[in-house]
Formats: sequence, structure tokens, C-alpha cells
Amino acid sequence: MNKTQATLALLSVCCLAAVGLAQNEPNPAGTKFFHLDFVLKELDGAKVINSRAYSMTVSTVSKSTMKTGNKVPVQTGGPSNNLTYVDVGVNLECHSVREVQNELTMRISAESSSAVNDQPSAAPLIRQARWDSDVVVPLRKPTVIFSSDDPATKHQMQLELTASPIR
Repeated sequence: MNKTQATLALLSVCCLAAVGLAQNEPNPAGTKFFHLDFVLKELDGAKVINSRAYSMTVSTVSKSTMKTGNKVPVQTGGPSNNLTYVDVGVNLECHSVREVQNELTMRISAESSSAVNDQPSAAPLIRQARWDSDVVVPLRKPTVIFSSDDPATKHQMQLELTASPIR
């Protein structure tokens, strides 16, 4: 085998290996992206008393996560009066995103927590709402995907989602 034939054989092997690797990777050309607008609302009856907005971009080939909040110090007591820190805020995770006709399906995990300190000498009360489910939402239409009553008050928490394709 001469140099030219050896080079062609090596090139052929490299090309076949590259084709094999490409078949195991996600198809970037088939990837779709969507803009998600979340609105977390606290309601007293039908009246919205608090709302917060969160946005993220998701794709059909990966998981997207958003975490925003604070660390709240809590005294653990003991001889040295140690502090530990508790995360409070909003956590959103989206994966398994698929477009089906004019709707978007995905798995969403959502958590909202806050610290309430009614008594300065006591540890704060941590209020939390946590949801985890597969959801289906129409594109470009605000949809309440999660809703739950606050067990300590007569308030209700709602998570609304508007999904829009990115072209």
C-alpha cells in the first residue's frame, strides 16, 4: 500500500468514526427553543396581593433551571449560638420540552419559599409551596399550571405560564 492509499484509508476510517459519533449526538438542526414567562401570584380571594415575574429560555434537548432568592440566617442555639442559613426564594426547573401541534408539553418543578419573622426573638417561619408535574400549555396564552391554598392564611398561590416559540 502506497502513501496515497494509506492516507485515503485513514481518512475513510476517520469519516466513518465521525458519522458514528454524530448519530449519537442530538440533532442541533431539530432543536427548538421557547421563551417561558412565569408569573407567581398570591391571591386573597380574587384579588392579587402580590406577584413576581420570571422568564427563561428552554430547548427541546436540555434541562433549564432558574434559582433566585436569599439565604436567611437561623440560630441553631447551643453553646456557641451557631447560625445556619436557609435558602428561600423561587426555584424553577423545566425539562422534556416537546411541541405538539399548537401546545407545549414539559415537566416542571417549581418551588416558592419565604421567611416570615413575626417574632424577632424566634426563628423565622418558612412558608413553602412546591409543585412538580407534567404540564400541557397552549402557545402564546397565559395558563395557570399550579394552584394551591396557603395552609396558614386564606391566601392562594398560583403559577401562571405563557410559552412562546423563538424563531
